[in-house]
Amino acid sequence: MSQQAPDKTSIDHDHVSREEILDIATLARLGVDKDTAGSYAEDISKVLGLMKTLGRVDTTGVTALSNIHEVCQELRSDVAKHDIDRERNQSVAPAVEEGLYLVPQVIE
Repeated sequence: MSQQAPDKTSIDHDHVSREEILDIATLARLGVDKDTAGSYAEDISKVLGLMKTLGRVDTTGVTALSNIHEVCQELRSDVAKHDIDRERNQSVAPAVEEGLYLVPQVIE
């Protein structure tokens, strides 16, 4: 009977120890104290457990979605409107000359 190599992409355990966090922090040259490492280990273990749960979900027949809005977002038609009242808009501008907005010079 032949033995297959374990699949390295699957996660066999869903628990990370404080020591593993400290070892990884040392390799990555991160300053992590023992109390924080314990907290990180708990949080990462929870995430790994969630990933294991999600990995068991049957997604047969579910097509990939490239954008969450591609199914439900309706766009309005792109129609030019010529209802801009230049005089009304420029009436609140500090300085206008010959239909143009005047702005202070900022670069000399």
